[in-house]
Amino acid sequence: MKNTIVIALVTLLFVACGKKSENTMIVQGKIKDMKKGTLYLQKQNDSIFVVVDSIALDGTDTFTLSCDVESPQMYFLSLDKSPSKEIAFFGEKGTITINTRLDKFNFAAEVNGLSNQKLLNEYNEIKNKYSGKRLDLLKADFEAKRDNDTVRIDSVSNAIHRLLKSRYRYAINFAINNGDKEVAPFVALTEFSDANIVWIDSVNNSLTQEIKDSKYGKILSDFIKERKKSN
Repeated sequence: MKNTIVIALVTLLFVACGKKSENTMIVQGKIKDMKKGTLYLQKQNDSIFVVVDSIALDGTDTFTLSCDVESPQMYFLSLDKSPSKEIAFFGEKGTITINTRLDKFNFAAEVNGLSNQKLLNEYNEIKNKYSGKRLDLLKADFEAKRDNDTVRIDSVSNAIHRLLKSRYRYAINFAINNGDKEVAPFVALTEFSDANIVWIDSVNNSLTQEIKDSKYGKILSDFIKERKKSN
């Protein structure tokens, strides 16, 4: 009798865990040259990483992980929980494909995501261009200071300032123009949280009610309240 009850409970547990809902996210893909290891699907609650699914790979390089997504947010695909082998992506209900290779787990990753991830890819592409220009200007600044060229130092300093303002404007406009997606408050929180509160308020006002009620929408609202209290 006891064995029957145990079997029944295990069966129910397996069915409950394996059952897909309308909010299920499936993360699938391939890791070239993968031989053996454990993949973890994680999300961050406050400052704590929570494992929502995992799979042990032994002799196979393909994987499928899944979980229910309460609100679209950043997820992390981690190999053996190594900080150097972790791929961040914007997770939401639906199917997301991540292909990479073992020796360049992070850098070779190709994430075929859904709407928020596609927008984040678009944002990061422009952001990387700004980063490249900044590196060039920092090099020019170093050379000008080395040569004690005061005219050049002032010129480069002004160029860096203009570039920073341009990058902020791009990030703010990106968030405002995508107020119907969760990526908007995420970018506001991670890319220009130190900007003038007027601009952050503008982003918040551009959000649809659905996004305001999302995980990052609520965090942004609380952040604005705290900023206004401290001013």
